[in-house]
Amino acid sequence: MQIRNDLTAASLQPKIDKLWQLSAEKINLISREYDNSKGTPVFTVNGKYTLRGWTEWTQGFQYGAEVLQFDATGETQFLESARKNTVSSMASHVGHFGVHDHGFNNVSTYGNLLRLMNEGRIPENEWERNFYEIALKISGAVQAKRWTNTKDGQGFIHSFNGPHSLFVDTIRSVRALMVSHLLGHSLMGENDVKTSLLQRGTLHSIATAKYAVYYGEGRDSYDIWGRTAHESVFNTNDGNYRCPNSQQGFSGFTTWTRGLAWAMAGFAEQLESLSSFSDEELAPLGGRGEIENIYLKGAKATCDFYIDNTASDGIPYWDTGAPQIHKLGDYTSRTSDPYNEFEPIDSSAAAIGAQGLLRLGKYLKDKGETEQGNKYWQAGLTALDSLFAEPYLSTDPTHQGLILHSIYHRPNGWDNIPAGQKIPCGESSMWGDYHAREVALYVDRINKGLPYYTYLGAVK
Repeated sequence: MQIRNDLTAASLQPKIDKLWQLSAEKINLISREYDNSKGTPVFTVNGKYTLRGWTEWTQGFQYGAEVLQFDATGETQFLESARKNTVSSMASHVGHFGVHDHGFNNVSTYGNLLRLMNEGRIPENEWERNFYEIALKISGAVQAKRWTNTKDGQGFIHSFNGPHSLFVDTIRSVRALMVSHLLGHSLMGENDVKTSLLQRGTLHSIATAKYAVYYGEGRDSYDIWGRTAHESVFNTNDGNYRCPNSQQGFSGFTTWTRGLAWAMAGFAEQLESLSSFSDEELAPLGGRGEIENIYLKGAKATCDFYIDNTASDGIPYWDTGAPQIHKLGDYTSRTSDPYNEFEPIDSSAAAIGAQGLLRLGKYLKDKGETEQGNKYWQAGLTALDSLFAEPYLSTDPTHQGLILHSIYHRPNGWDNIPAGQKIPCGESSMWGDYHAREVALYVDRINKGLPYYTYLGAVK
């Protein structure tokens, strides 16, 4: 990436304003055209959202987008639709023991609505508040129930693949546990044994940093600073780590860039969250200083890898070790090309990763590490400047997606290859569109001097 130091958050505001205009049109288009009885929309085929996937992990993004739209524009129709849809459709996600996606589905809906009430953006209502809070409390505990112990006496929240599987994605779902803990909840087990959700969320984050992120310390022949593995595999009989793997990337020894982006955003968020917990709470987990160092190392490593392995305009290809990526030559020195003949772009990784870059940059600048902080901050702005413009911003009024050139599952061949093209391109995803809105709101609120946008806004 060629980091642009001429950009400011304020200079992006015209693009952000246009994004919200288009976002409203896309939400309304989906509402008119998509048949929700078929299941949750996941990604587009020829510009129309369709259902495809393992689990219902994107519904929170669908209805959470309506909350973000209201937050940014004040258009009450989106608030009322979000409230209605959350009540009618999200309960199954609160009690879903079979997935690792609670931070996606439930914090994006119940959490954002509760945040608006805490900010005074929607009227205080005791029963509505209780409804959102109980959903978030239960969601955090249900997520924490998916627990695998490791040989070192710690453990992780296992993915839907089973108890052997640690996904790098889940670092962004840890938010569900942290919110639940701060709302006063715990995981209750046999004989009323109480397990701290802060403990489980922190241990999972530490496990992700230890096993899913590489630091150039010789773990294997492909160990370089900031590389990530999508999946880390464990022997459940004895808790030993066995090997890296990938479900949606090219291999366990290459870096799937959306997984990288989940780590970038997740570690930066958890760094910001540390101030919400007391020294007494953190002491049994290693202490504030040690935890901060682990998160900071993970955040810096993954953000550095993104910067070093992304096209010059800040938009990454789907996997940095994809089998034909060498045919693109030195793609990091050129603007991204979603219409090339060899390997697809994943714009959703840019939408997620940019937020990690910005949050890490702000965190470091607030600590007085201005030079380092500015590097990450400006890298985030560079990616957004490209993402919020064509060919990534979707201006076609008939296309239901907001951000184009997102990839879901390249190995499985799920992504649409349009007529006349050799690789998937031109399509959108529910997570890519949601995270574009989320990072737009992040910058929008900074520009307007509004309260800093964080998922912990759900906690009063």
